[in-house]
Amino acid sequence: MRHILYYFASLCLAIVSCNDRATEHSDSTSEEKFCLTEQLKKSTTILTVQEQPITEQLTLSGKIEYNENDLVAFRSLLDGVVENVYFELGDPVRKGQVLATIKSVQIQELYQQKLHQQNRIALLEKQVQTKEDLLKDGMISAPEVLETAHELENARFELERILQSLQLYTAIGGGAFQILAPKDGYIIQKSISIGQSITGDSDVLFSISNLKEVWVMVNIYASNLRYVHMGDHVSVRTIAYPNRLYTGKIDKIYNVFDDREHVLKARVVLENQDLRLMPGLSADIIIDKKNNLGSAYAVPHKAIVFSNNKQYIVVYTDDCNLECRKITVIGSNEEYAFIQEKLNADEKVIGSNALLIYEQLNQ
Repeated sequence: MRHILYYFASLCLAIVSCNDRATEHSDSTSEEKFCLTEQLKKSTTILTVQEQPITEQLTLSGKIEYNENDLVAFRSLLDGVVENVYFELGDPVRKGQVLATIKSVQIQELYQQKLHQQNRIALLEKQVQTKEDLLKDGMISAPEVLETAHELENARFELERILQSLQLYTAIGGGAFQILAPKDGYIIQKSISIGQSITGDSDVLFSISNLKEVWVMVNIYASNLRYVHMGDHVSVRTIAYPNRLYTGKIDKIYNVFDDREHVLKARVVLENQDLRLMPGLSADIIIDKKNNLGSAYAVPHKAIVFSNNKQYIVVYTDDCNLECRKITVIGSNEEYAFIQEKLNADEKVIGSNALLIYEQLNQ
């Protein structure tokens, strides 16, 4: 009997000891539950994820080019020898700024032609007035008046041509003239140097373009033609600034394949106020595909954690209720991954620090 009582007492002590250890383990587990600290929360983005139409994208290659509608290529109308050049490639210039000095006798001839045409116009205006009076009195026929009126019109046209030429030149004496910038912009091409002989048949001496607006020429291969349409909104990203997206739309599709590159070209016009879109830069052009894939929850790529060839998001309910949830991606674009899983109304997704929190939850 004494042995039975001793065994029963030992069993009771063992049960109490096990219960104590279970309680300690439970308390320890509770204490180890991960919660967002105030400091961590300050650097953590908590995102409200919404259901959106599944939008896939097409990325095409292209290049930044000058706006050809805003390009002025300067050729000299006069013969001469270059004495001085006051600009370099890439320089900004203002309309009327002196760009070069040319030694030439033809500038005086241009001024003489101007004076001649002005005198001729004055004479023809008097002749037209006189002939109109004679026509009223029946002393001459209408064709005679029209003939003189046509001469006057041609003289005015020639004077306008001379004046436009003189706007680009200023005589400075000694048989020399200055070439003036025809518009505001940037020197994008330069083929003029001191001592160079120029003629009216010479190649372009320099070109000016206002780089505040540029063209993006898009390469469209035949397999992608069905995805590209006039008016499509696009995003443009350059190699030089990969984190900067410029937005625009396709305003022209050239309906002839380029023989050299075997692509169809499309054009996007972009504002370039900060001058970072430099002609010659390669660019990616991102276009939304039109599809009927339905809708799904759109999760930013930065919120997705890759682990063991699987993809996860960290679902947030409150600071101490976070869950690593496996996801299935059914579509994606530059900004979002569209997931098959659903989220409850009170659930959000961890954006920044997602990997850090994922690792803490899986310790």
